[in-house]
Order: sequence, then C-alpha cells, then structure tokens
Amino acid sequence: QSTVCEKIMELLGQNEVDRRQRKVLILSQDSFYKVLTADQKAKALKGQYNFDHPDAFDNDLMHTTLKNIVEGKTVEVPTYDFVTHSRLAETTVVYPADVVLFEGILVFYSQDIRDMFHLRLFVDTDSDVRLSRRVLRDMKRGRDLEQILTQYTTFVKPAFEEFCLPTKKYADVIIPRGVDNMVAINLIVQHIQDILNGDICKWQRGAMNGH
Repeated sequence: QSTVCEKIMELLGQNEVDRRQRKVLILSQDSFYKVLTADQKAKALKGQYNFDHPDAFDNDLMHTTLKNIVEGKTVEVPTYDFVTHSRLAETTVVYPADVVLFEGILVFYSQDIRDMFHLRLFVDTDSDVRLSRRVLRDMKRGRDLEQILTQYTTFVKPAFEEFCLPTKKYADVIIPRGVDNMVAINLIVQHIQDILNGDICKWQRGAMNGH
C-alpha cells in the first residue's frame, strides 16, 4: 500500500512541495502501533509478538487523529521505531491537506474508521510478492531470515487471512498487482487531480482517504 501511495504522490508532484503547502499527504496506520509493555517488547524482539492483529493498534488515537485531519486541523502523529518496537518521543506534525491517503493493512477493519473514507482502495498483491518485500524490509531493520519467516508463518499470513482479506469487500476499487498496475494508479491520480481542481466537491462526503 505504501508503495502505491508513494507512486501517487510522485505522479502528482507533491513530493517536491514543502510539507506545509502540500495538498495531498500520506498517513500510515503503522504510526499508530500501541506502546508495548516490557513483556510485549521482549516478545517483539524475539519475533513472538503479533503486529498484524487489530489489537496491536491504538485505534482511539487513530480515530481522533483522522477526525482532526478531516476537520482541517494541524495534528501531531506518533513516530514509531520498528527496530526497537517503540513509540518515540518525537512526533511528526501533519498540516491540513485537501486529500489524505491513509494506508495500512487493517484500515478497513474498524467501522468507525472505515466510515470516514470517501474512497476505499484495496491493493491486491500476490502472496509471493508480499513475502519477498517483507523479507527485504525486515532484513534492513536488522532481523535475521529465520525469525522473519517464522513470524510470517506464525502471525503475518494467518492474520492477513483472518483480518485483512475479509475487509476487501469494503473496497470501492481493487488494484491488482499493486504498483505495477499503472492503469489503475493513473485513474486514481486523475481522480485526485479532479478533486484538487474543484471538479469534484471534495467536502461532499468528507475528505478523500485511501488504503
């Protein structure tokens, strides 16, 4: 999902714009992981904590933050360190924007959050591609291959099938092949440009948010 959002930002030319002036912004569900207890953090460092379960996220903070963003307020978003599995003291200031792309594996799971979205996108990527990307990402975070694969088979894959995949039915648009599907991405980019140009009333159903 993050790769698709980054491609959308790139095609809209928003990456070159100062953060205070951007009309489009990306917000990640990963920023809202809960603060772990000492016991949970010890498990996480051994790859024995399920970060793909709905309970791993601070849904109240997520909902409040999104609500404030939709209302055009400047907010502070948590910064999460994936190496130490900790929420850092520093926050990221997010300024009001016309379009918000909210991405994450379980953004459709909670109805309160799901109902806030104007447009729901489900990025449908092959399981082998998902695994390979996860291996590369987690190895960059200093984890060894055996731990990554064990965590994938124990937590990631079962959680995807139980919690993420069923939310596909809530999507307005499904994007097969992810960032390789430039036809779908260009359609989304055009839709966002229409909103920014005022051709679509962006406040008719609230701010547009995507998965």
